[in-house]
Amino acid sequence: MQAKSKQSSNLLKLIILSLFGTISMVLLFLNFPLPFLPPYLKVDFGEVPTLLAALIFSPMAGVIVQLIKNLLYLIFTGAADPVGVFANFVAGITFVVPISMIYHKYKGNKSLITGLVSGTIIMTIAMGVLNYYVLLPIYGVFMGWEEMTSTFLLSTIFVGVVPFNLLKGVIVSALFVPLFVKLKPWIEQKQATIR
Repeated sequence: MQAKSKQSSNLLKLIILSLFGTISMVLLFLNFPLPFLPPYLKVDFGEVPTLLAALIFSPMAGVIVQLIKNLLYLIFTGAADPVGVFANFVAGITFVVPISMIYHKYKGNKSLITGLVSGTIIMTIAMGVLNYYVLLPIYGVFMGWEEMTSTFLLSTIFVGVVPFNLLKGVIVSALFVPLFVKLKPWIEQKQATIR
């Protein structure tokens, strides 16, 4: 009987994660650039359902939702920009995982705020490093840029990538906090029923 209950609980969890992944992918399509930053850097709210999943279940649930979101996006766009999708996946994980780890360890609204600040900082640093060593050099090859000097890479990162990720973290956090406060009873109910 207990095995059956565990099975149905796992099935429900899988359905919720798939649903969050699909909503996340739809939100990824509703992206917009920020003024004064390169237009290819676009904010989306796809991390919101990812973050909800990570807070209800575990950091790993957030990773799964992020993976579903990006795989669905790749399928729907015909893999037009796999590098950008990979970047979105890494950005989402480096933002969501620290937040959910801190929240699950300490619980409460203070730990959520601490997590959001930490997640924003970690995502910003991680995306700066990833762009310097991996993403920009790959884009350079695809775009046929002659030589990517370290000065060019650093200026692109400090003028575009770093401010963008900081602002994205702040914007997503500002949207998520009131949403979380409103959904907290529902989140706690789901945590109690799905173990």
